[in-house]
Amino acid sequence: MTFRRKQVVKRLRTFIALAAVPLFLAACGNLGSSSMSSSSGGSGKSGSTQLTGQTTDGDYEGVIKSGHYQTSKSRGVTNSQDSGNTYNLKSFENGMLSVSKKVFSTKKYVFQEGQYLSSSTVQNWLDRKSKSNPDGLNPASNGSTSPNKRNPIYIQALEEQDYMTQKDNKLSLSGVTVGIAVNSVDYYKKTQYGATFETKISKAAGEAYAKKAANTVLQRLRKKSALKNVPIVIAVYRQASNDSLVGGTFMAYSNNKAGATSVKSWTPLGEKNYVFPVESGSSSPNSNDESSFTNFKTQVENFFPNLSGVTAQARYDGKNLQGMHVNITVQFYSQTEIISFTQYLQTAAQKYLPSGVPIDITVSSTDGTQSFLARASGAKKFTSHIFNSY
Repeated sequence: MTFRRKQVVKRLRTFIALAAVPLFLAACGNLGSSSMSSSSGGSGKSGSTQLTGQTTDGDYEGVIKSGHYQTSKSRGVTNSQDSGNTYNLKSFENGMLSVSKKVFSTKKYVFQEGQYLSSSTVQNWLDRKSKSNPDGLNPASNGSTSPNKRNPIYIQALEEQDYMTQKDNKLSLSGVTVGIAVNSVDYYKKTQYGATFETKISKAAGEAYAKKAANTVLQRLRKKSALKNVPIVIAVYRQASNDSLVGGTFMAYSNNKAGATSVKSWTPLGEKNYVFPVESGSSSPNSNDESSFTNFKTQVENFFPNLSGVTAQARYDGKNLQGMHVNITVQFYSQTEIISFTQYLQTAAQKYLPSGVPIDITVSSTDGTQSFLARASGAKKFTSHIFNSY
């Protein structure tokens, strides 16, 4: 990768990460006013439990116990990778929620961060299998350092999400989703501070390895008394490469009934992520969406020439657009210019960008996020917010 492209990638990642901030804040909602006594939760402690409330029916309520949000026991534990793709973790977690919604309805279930797999357990599972670590899910080293001969690290991350139901003023564990993330490229060093090498892993090979490991994971989960008789969903995710401007996607999931100790079947998923503008020689699943974005980009660049770039992340399910994150980098700093630009964007986005899907637009400069626009699925108009200071 050239120095210039590395700099562009770094800037885009920073700006896209900033876009998630207002989205997260918008999803927080109000605390549930009711409290309940709960005998559930991996911590084993009892006490007053509240729910975070919902902003929409499409989001899960979260669990607050004894005044504190129930954080994950093992979130973020991954195999060490050289300068990893920062989009993968967010895409992995958001994708797990999307898969879970196919099985655990947001109207019936409450979300709780994983409470039953500790960081040390997950780390052992992610490491290579060896005499000192018989629980390793990744293959034992065969001693080779050749990219085409070595046994690669297939499984990069593993995460748990818990789903609760409420009855008689109590919450109880009623389902679990476990995501298994596999590498598309395994990055490694032959010496501690040496050059980075790559072992590419085909989609078929990664998916097959993860599905085989899923049986082992399911059997281990069933040994925990709290997980013995609840439905367990296992979903397989393929990580994007480190130089990708989008995260990876889920390939398949399995809904395993209460008590099941082996995976009987898998449901394939047709999701894929794209970057607009599409690179030369490539194409998107829908040429109309590509043309819509190109027209929007042209109009914006003609109206305000002081722009560093207009790009977008697009998610597809087959040929159907599921959503879009648009990122605009500006080189002007006048507050009045930002206001005028945001107003123009609101009109141009509604006119040119695809309709019927959720779209958000982040306007950023070297000083940070300047403004933000969003349109929910099915909505006709964009709402906007300009970041001011006193």
